[in-house]
Amino acid sequence: MAGKYVLKKAKNGKFFFNLQASNGQPILSSEMYESRAGALSGIDSVRKNGVLETSFDRLIAKDGSPYFTLKAANGHIVGHSEMYSSVAARDNGIASVMKNAADAALDDQSAVS
Repeated sequence: MAGKYVLKKAKNGKFFFNLQASNGQPILSSEMYESRAGALSGIDSVRKNGVLETSFDRLIAKDGSPYFTLKAANGHIVGHSEMYSSVAARDNGIASVMKNAADAALDDQSAVS
């Protein structure tokens, strides 16, 4: 099974998506978008920027947990990872995004109540 983008509508009416790896685990979570079209544009941005090593910022949270963000060409953050237990695990997460971002299918669940 290949990776996929899962697009959903939040209870507050905004839209968001997760990029899931082939094992179904989320590897990138989006920001909230006001519209479905905005979220789809965000997915397009991840498809383009998620394959570029330079689009990732490798960060460490205040509690010492490694994580990453993905930026669009304009510098806007389009997604972030979970908190990882190690730098190696975070770097594996980045590699998974880079592997899945361009070709992942869209699972649009935004119309599901």
